[in-house]
Amino acid sequence: MPRLHSFPPVATKDARVLILGSMPGKASLLHQQYYAHPHNAFWKIMGELIGAHPQLPYEQRLHALTAANIALWDVLKSCERKSSLDAHIRAEEANDFASFFRRYSHITRVFFNGAKAEQSFNRFVMGKQNLPPLEFARLPSTSPAHAGMCYEEKLKVWGKASGSRV
Repeated sequence: MPRLHSFPPVATKDARVLILGSMPGKASLLHQQYYAHPHNAFWKIMGELIGAHPQLPYEQRLHALTAANIALWDVLKSCERKSSLDAHIRAEEANDFASFFRRYSHITRVFFNGAKAEQSFNRFVMGKQNLPPLEFARLPSTSPAHAGMCYEEKLKVWGKASGSRV
């Protein structure tokens, strides 16, 4: 199985919120863009919440996130995976969150984009890296593989988590 590597974080010094995925999927790795799969609801949700609409060029979507003081990253620095499914992730290595939170010290809230991101963070980061006090919440995955919840329900939960802003 190939060893895959995640992207650098998207963050500014003013970031207050961090959204964490588990690991970029095949489409994201191919395009070198977070949430590049056309059926992933992330950018559609961010479009409705903060104006980072999927029709915008990628750099403009990232700018909308950072302008809203939102940082974006993945829990895993690298892993082995035979497909885009989180269930196929093996041999995980976590990113260095201790350094990340020192650099982006205004972040106080962390949202996990789905269960795998939260599980990986709890397994590989919590209690193993020195972290500041943070609030954590798991949100429904925006992945098209998470079909147990319709888009409208996902949007409602993501919006409530932030009072309409993540």
